Amino acid sequence: MSSSRDAIHGAASRLFRERGYARTSVRDIAGEAGVDPSLVIRHFGGKEPLFLDTVALEAGAMAFDGPRESLGERFIAELLAQREGVRDVFLALVRASDADGVASRLRTEHEQHFVEPFRALLDGPDADLRARLAAAVVGGLLHSLWVVGDEGLLTADRETLTARAGALLQSLLDG
Repeated sequence: MSSSRDAIHGAASRLFRERGYARTSVRDIAGEAGVDPSLVIRHFGGKEPLFLDTVALEAGAMAFDGPRESLGERFIAELLAQREGVRDVFLALVRASDADGVASRLRTEHEQHFVEPFRALLDGPDADLRARLAAAVVGGLLHSLWVVGDEGLLTADRETLTARAGALLQSLLDG
């Protein structure tokens, strides 16, 4: 990448995570990167493609390694431990989900980083449904914590929250 492209990418990543999609303009990004707004368009094609290039919810191999029998609690613990980075990306994607390309990206992220890894661990005729429900449990917990701001969950003892949400997730994985 060129230095101006790197600067734009870094500025956009920071601003989208801090302010969200709607409250970040191409001019804001250009100003933060120290470049002319036309360079943002030339390098990335516009605000939405730049957003999609810089914001990704990458659960990756998060807690998927190790014994399946303890995956539920391990997964929830690791997800909550990575709170800030995961939170910022999750909120940026959710807040921007009314944009067509972003909504599509959110579905893709959900499928690739949650449903598919869960499905790969499961067997049986209902493996796909259980994987989707497991991803929904995770997404619902994140939504309750970070979008709704559920005080009962936010102030809950972290070990208790991890154990109970992990047990719920584990019950879906075990079938």
